[in-house]
This record gives sequence, structure tokens and C-alpha cells, in this order.
Amino acid sequence: MITLHEVHKRDCEDVKAAVLAFGARHPFDGARPDAEPDWKWAEKHFTRLIEVIMGTAALAQTRSTDTVHLAEDEAVQLLLTLNTVPRYRCPICVKQQRDAL
Repeated sequence: MITLHEVHKRDCEDVKAAVLAFGARHPFDGARPDAEPDWKWAEKHFTRLIEVIMGTAALAQTRSTDTVHLAEDEAVQLLLTLNTVPRYRCPICVKQQRDAL
């Protein structure tokens, strides 16, 4: 599966900005607002986002390469869309918080 780092290396400045904004939604606990994001946490949530988009295909033992690529592309599109929303929250963080209640 594609990583946030690989997505960030793309030539498109909008994609780079969306990746950085998604990372900023995953600060280290107790970190200053201007501190470096917790990229491991952000990466984990990006991977989970791709899996959610794939749906039941993620549960199959053999994953179609096409299914994975489509889910990756949709996840990047979601990051681009979310980046236009002020102060959005990571959808995986929101789901985990809701599930914890």
C-alpha cells in the first residue's frame, strides 16, 4: 500500500499540502501546536483510511491490485477534499473516539 511519504513525494503542491495538513491532525500528546506531527500515527490512520475505503476487499486474503490502487487514489482525493475544510478532524480519529464511548 502507498504511504503518506510516497504521496507527499508527488509533484503536485496541493497533494503535498494535504499530506502536511493530515499530519498536523496527529500531534504528539502534550506537544506544542507548532511541534512536528506524529507521523507514525498519521501513517497508521492513512493506511486504515485506505482499508476502510476498500471495505470488504480488505478482508479478502488475495487483494486485487486494482482495488488497492483505486482505494489509494480515493484516500488521496479525500485528503485533498478535507484540506479545503477548516479545522477538520481525521475521520479515523473521530471513529475511534466514537467507538470508545
